[in-house]
Amino acid sequence: MAKRESGTGLDRRVSVAPMMERTDRHDRVFLRLISSRALLYSEMISTGAIVHGGRTDLLAFDAAEHPVALQVGGADPAELAECARIAAAFGYDEINLNVGCPSDRVQNARFGACLMAEPALVAAGVRAMAEAAPLPVTVKCRIGIDERESFADLCDFARRVADAGCASLIVHARKAWLKGLSPRENREVPPLRYDVVYRLKDAMPDLEIVINGGVTDLDAVAGHLAHVDGVMIGRAAYENPYLLAEVDRRFLGGTRPVPSREAVVEALLSYIDRQCARGVPLSHITRHILGLFNGRPGARAWRRTLSETARLPNAGPEVVHQALDQVRTAGNSLFIERALRLESVEDEREGHVVGNIR
Repeated sequence: MAKRESGTGLDRRVSVAPMMERTDRHDRVFLRLISSRALLYSEMISTGAIVHGGRTDLLAFDAAEHPVALQVGGADPAELAECARIAAAFGYDEINLNVGCPSDRVQNARFGACLMAEPALVAAGVRAMAEAAPLPVTVKCRIGIDERESFADLCDFARRVADAGCASLIVHARKAWLKGLSPRENREVPPLRYDVVYRLKDAMPDLEIVINGGVTDLDAVAGHLAHVDGVMIGRAAYENPYLLAEVDRRFLGGTRPVPSREAVVEALLSYIDRQCARGVPLSHITRHILGLFNGRPGARAWRRTLSETARLPNAGPEVVHQALDQVRTAGNSLFIERALRLESVEDEREGHVVGNIR
């Protein structure tokens, strides 16, 4: 499916999902070095924390992260409007309302997935945000909750938020069970229903629809883009971040060469140096890059070196250099091993030929 023009100027064909305790500012800088164009989302931050808390600590981000969206959790239209104004002042490219998180803590605060049962309230919040600031307002939801899972309910919810000013609806293709399942189980137990999201797009062709849930490779992204406007990748982009390396060229019109894993590390080192100089513990950054070399020689040594050494007092960029050297050593050893194996095979073949000639 060709990219739908949403009128917001943001390309949402491929994005990285908001993930609690994962997609913080350090992770987003790292991911941006792998993909320069995928849309990145913050962790969910409650409206109360933004309105009443330390905004700079919560919301500050590096200019390199653009395009970047702020996800908020809340239900009060006045607080949501204030958050939209604050997000615009900080320079975010989008503000997103979480209507998909099923945790008890979120439900007790009356936001997240439980709000799918109150579409009028969600619409009021979307309208308040859209009127408060010149940012695109988007909503991330589920296909349903508990027994409220009919397609008619989903369409009613989508129409209400779209009419209120929602620029794009991101749909996790599972329903949420609000009681009896943990947030982790809610990402795995309810079956994925991609067909429901495709059907919603067919029913509402003028609303930008982004699909989320269970996307683990770029072939799956391509398959979904035949039916919807965008794909949001979650845990796979965190656990195997180099998955994003081909995203720009394959889906987002990028032309720059795909960066090597080593080049990503080298580029990140200057950021690490600046952050450590400001007193940021090295482990706060390196915990996000443990999966960079997954599937490559030296991946285990990379993870072990960072996990064991980055948390030590005064650890700095030299730890990352050391871990990268471990990867390079493993790669060189594998290269030599393969060369010797090939040479041995060729010697055996040559001996066999000579023996036949004799």
